[in-house]
Amino acid sequence: MTLTLRSLDDLIHYEIRNEDGTVIHTDSSPDEGGRQRGFRPMQLVLAGLMSCSSLDIQHILRKQRQPVEGLRARVEARRADAVPAVFEAIHIHYTVLGHVDPKKAERAAQLSLTRYCSVARMLESTATITHSVEVVATAAEDA
Repeated sequence: MTLTLRSLDDLIHYEIRNEDGTVIHTDSSPDEGGRQRGFRPMQLVLAGLMSCSSLDIQHILRKQRQPVEGLRARVEARRADAVPAVFEAIHIHYTVLGHVDPKKAERAAQLSLTRYCSVARMLESTATITHSVEVVATAAEDA
């Protein structure tokens, strides 16, 4: 895996590109001179956690032939009041859309966060990661 970074504008706004040419932008917080032109680095970590675990959950549920029509997630996190300000607590709430067995959805989230998601496994050394799951039966066009 190779990523490249180049500074833009005022040197704290970055463009990061992967091997496929996909681009994301990062920036610093406004109190450090940032102008909110991209994700902050720690936001990217949480985005990585949510997307990694969501991919696992969908994969597990589809393997179990559960009719997943969509998935949403919301993360809330608390960081240490020290330097480095690592994550100490992270909670992810998943909303699984479709006529999915709630017990299977819960088990898929648990398996992702404790066994399969590489990002969760890295973060668990500093943060307590908790989760909740809700299943919303909906028509595909509502997803």
